[in-house]
Amino acid sequence: MRTHLFIINLILCSFLTVNATVINYTPNNTTIFKNPERGFTEELNRVVSESKPNVVKGNLSSSSSSYWTTDNMTLVMVLYNFNNYKTKDLPAKVLTGFDEDMQELRNYGMKCVLRFAYTESESDKVDATPAWVKRHLEQLKPHLAANADVIYVLEAGFVGVWGEWYYTSNYGNESQTMNDNRRKVVNYLLENAPEDRFVLFRYPLIKIGYLGDENTLTAEEAFTGSKRARMGCHNDAFLNDWGNDGTYGRDGDGPDDDPVLRKYIADETLYVPNGGETNVEGSTLAKKVYMNAPAEMATYHWSFCGRSYATAVTGRWRDSGIFDTLNVHMGYRYNLIDGQYSDKAAPGGQMNVTIRVRNDGYAPIYNERPVYVVLKAVNGQQSAVSIRLKADPRRWLPNGKVSTITEKVSIPSDLSEGKYHLYLWMPDAYETLASDARYSVRMANTGIWNENTGYNDLGATIEIDKNAPAGIEDLSDPTSEIKPKKMIENGLFYILMPNGKKYYCL
Repeated sequence: MRTHLFIINLILCSFLTVNATVINYTPNNTTIFKNPERGFTEELNRVVSESKPNVVKGNLSSSSSSYWTTDNMTLVMVLYNFNNYKTKDLPAKVLTGFDEDMQELRNYGMKCVLRFAYTESESDKVDATPAWVKRHLEQLKPHLAANADVIYVLEAGFVGVWGEWYYTSNYGNESQTMNDNRRKVVNYLLENAPEDRFVLFRYPLIKIGYLGDENTLTAEEAFTGSKRARMGCHNDAFLNDWGNDGTYGRDGDGPDDDPVLRKYIADETLYVPNGGETNVEGSTLAKKVYMNAPAEMATYHWSFCGRSYATAVTGRWRDSGIFDTLNVHMGYRYNLIDGQYSDKAAPGGQMNVTIRVRNDGYAPIYNERPVYVVLKAVNGQQSAVSIRLKADPRRWLPNGKVSTITEKVSIPSDLSEGKYHLYLWMPDAYETLASDARYSVRMANTGIWNENTGYNDLGATIEIDKNAPAGIEDLSDPTSEIKPKKMIENGLFYILMPNGKKYYCL
């Protein structure tokens, strides 16, 4: 009798055991490769007019141009100077030129850090009034919405020389703090910018003054679309003196370099983007500070940085090898550690997926990004099936933090039987770019990337078999939709499934 029960136990409990494949992945810690929405940038700017409405079109040359491919860039800093339109509407040709520029970015697989300004000369501090900023943003609104797919972030711009909210005739000259006119422009920006894109301001005191407190964005409020969650900062004086030219200063009411503001930015930038450029032009200071860049970028979670200005620092980065270090780690760098995948599942059943991911970058990814497991038939006779996971890569924190994806993936009920290879796919969230592999995220591992499909090969296969068990969910999982029951019959323990089947375990 004991032997008989043991055999029953062995056979029946095998239905409860899901065989799994465990894969260990090889990290790639050094290769510089393209990934969307991160890395070094190059600036394009122009005083636009009806006769010269384009800033980008015609300037990216060809896709093989070494100028744009040398550093594996995927971002361009694009600045439109509206000097000709401080007191009048933007003409249709300028708006059409903007659309053409955004299409040019799509043509070359790039996105932009976008800014608008009215002057780029300290001798001309005359910018537009809040009323004209409002009007121009209302004109731009449908064009920004139509091209949000290739806008990484929108820098606030409009106010002051270079749109940096400092030297200005209408908004309190030489000030980083909030006033009524600045508040109006913040409102206009948040009302007219695409709701799923961040707006970055030059100084943290702008955000603090607008919101009325120094509370940092929490993980719970992050990515909710609230004003606090949409507002960030950019630093166009990276590594410079006086708290990075006032970036961390209190505007005359406190220290030039306030550790409280530094901590504010360090905490905020886990959930809102940060980047900019260095403006250190003196060789003495450059020699003193250039080597601080990796630690500073890691602390303040930089995802983008100008590669040219100012060469006193960027040139030293190149000569010392720091440039390549920054290019490897700036933004996100997701590295698969290992994964565990079910060997077999039934159509309409479930597949267990567990993947550990380490983010070796200085920052997470910030814009919404779906994560899919792709099942591709080994025999190649069927189309690939993409199943979206619940995972949110915006929550995969940086600087070596490990995140774990653990999900029960529902297999389509009409999926044909056979063996399928597994891939991880992280395309752009916009349908206009989702099928373009140049906008998919490449994992930092050896031998798994397919540049034609944008898939990362998980190195595992699963057999879809109608006779495979549908799978039993974790009995302790409060979110489970299927509720097996623990039962006892004639002294024997078994699990009663919703379909009436009994599985005994002794």
